[in-house]
Amino acid sequence: MMFNPTRDQVRRFFTDTWRKHRAGEVLTPLEAMALDWMLEHPEYHADLESPEAAQTDYSVEAGRTNPFLHLSMHLAIAEQLSIDHPPGIRAAYQKLAQRTNAHEAAHEVMECLGRVVWESQRLGTPLDTEAYIELIRQRAGA
Repeated sequence: MMFNPTRDQVRRFFTDTWRKHRAGEVLTPLEAMALDWMLEHPEYHADLESPEAAQTDYSVEAGRTNPFLHLSMHLAIAEQLSIDHPPGIRAAYQKLAQRTNAHEAAHEVMECLGRVVWESQRLGTPLDTEAYIELIRQRAGA
């Protein structure tokens, strides 16, 4: 996957990974990481198998979570945790996971990420990693 993939490339990555998994084909390390999150979300499996879903515009008004955005955020957070960047994210995440579980902790981090991404887009500024890690630490009680 490229550094700044298009919406279609992201969706193709997830649907191709799901297809490869179902066919028993070998996955790349990134696909294997994505598959872990896909398996945690059985409610998205029909979307991953549907060419129509890959073309769907998941608007807020439609009231449905965009499975491709949700899985992309899981993947981004998994990458952040693997390299502990921003510094301290792994420790804060582990604290959250002890209180709930790994998946729920990832969703809490995701809410923080969503908030700083929204703020960044609203203000037209770079992502504020300090605010991001601070939001996570507040949730973790760190």
